[in-house]
Amino acid sequence: MLSENNKKIINARLLSQYEDMFRCPICSTSVEVVNLSSLICSNHHCFDLSKQGYVNLLTHSVKTKYDKKLFESRKMINESGFFDPLINRICENIMLDLEPVSKPIKILDVGCGEGSHLSAIQQRVVEQSQCNLLGAGIDISKEGIIIASRSFSNLIWCVVDLSHCPFTDKQFNFILNILSPSNYAEFHRMLKDDGMVMKVIPGSKYLQELRGIFYKQTDRSVHSNESSIALFKRNFDLVDIQGVQYSATMDNKQIEQMVRMTPLSWGVSEENVQQVLGKTKLEITFDFLVLLGKKMNAHRTN
Repeated sequence: MLSENNKKIINARLLSQYEDMFRCPICSTSVEVVNLSSLICSNHHCFDLSKQGYVNLLTHSVKTKYDKKLFESRKMINESGFFDPLINRICENIMLDLEPVSKPIKILDVGCGEGSHLSAIQQRVVEQSQCNLLGAGIDISKEGIIIASRSFSNLIWCVVDLSHCPFTDKQFNFILNILSPSNYAEFHRMLKDDGMVMKVIPGSKYLQELRGIFYKQTDRSVHSNESSIALFKRNFDLVDIQGVQYSATMDNKQIEQMVRMTPLSWGVSEENVQQVLGKTKLEITFDFLVLLGKKMNAHRTN
């Protein structure tokens, strides 16, 4: 296992190799990696690399309910393979859209959390296509990025405010947005003209067993995604909507991890939470819609 110092060096070299894709989140000027320890822009705004190898590019302090325990639970759930069918579908879409190029394919995972999805996607796409792929993951939660940078090397990890993304225009072939908030203006700016946005939103039956217990006889027991689809269509040409639905049986420990990792449990009565946690086994429905989008008119002219 790599030491934290070795991870920092590996990540710093990766940042240095691709420093031209960054811009300062304060003044938007170009940045340079200095002494494998800091990103410094033309106006001398400085952002130091952490000991784990990520870089915090926030320009202000933020408070978030996404804490260390949530991301640790999410990592355990991801490592148990419960999201594998979704990851496989994303990889299939990436490989279908790949074109022979000598330059690296760049993928940005917006709201990457603890990094498991991006790491798995990078590994599978490279293994199956032999392409040169660069993965970058951003999240506003430092706790998630710390876990990501400790767990996965050879990827770029940044703490970022999505409204001030630290990347220059038209950098990414693919932008992933998995069960996470969006900023479509920034997506449009950062996406290559022939690039693709893949946004994953919950389907109507996503975690319906938990919803049924958490929100008994209320409107929240049923999920609607019509507004999310309509907003996506206002910003990108919707190339396709793909459904990914399956079920899996969780044991008591996995149920506990799922409850910890999902915001569905926030604000739920303790009685209803305990009703879920008391189950020894529970069959859970995973239901996703994958929205594939191109820049307006781009896919018609290529």
